[in-house]
Amino acid sequence: MVLQVVQSTMDHPTAEWVHRQARRRLPRISLGTVYRNLKRLAEEGAIREIHAGGHPARFDGNTGRHYHIRCLGCGRVNDLPMSVDTRIEDEAARAMNYRIIGHQVEIQGLCPLCHEAGHIIENYSQQYTVADSKEG
Repeated sequence: MVLQVVQSTMDHPTAEWVHRQARRRLPRISLGTVYRNLKRLAEEGAIREIHAGGHPARFDGNTGRHYHIRCLGCGRVNDLPMSVDTRIEDEAARAMNYRIIGHQVEIQGLCPLCHEAGHIIENYSQQYTVADSKEG
């Protein structure tokens, strides 16, 4: 059930959102059960866990290689519609003599709703201040 809920959305949900959706079909499912299943599914590679600095972890049903964009106002995470550039891995391998496994890119900004609401980000390049924060 938890896997179905995560895979049913492109919104990179939080565990709490997954719990609310799962309860529609399994009213007695606990938040703890959802957390345990999300953790297990991420460890097995069925979903991806995304840690978004200062916001609750989010989960991605798309386990293919792709980049993300995160709103610094509300924490919303979306897939970026651009191809993965593996040249950075080749360059890193040459520069550091590492065996490269992969890389992640997260672009940061303000989503249209937060931008329109005038959210500004505190302590981010010392140019911004957060008006208020809400979950996206």
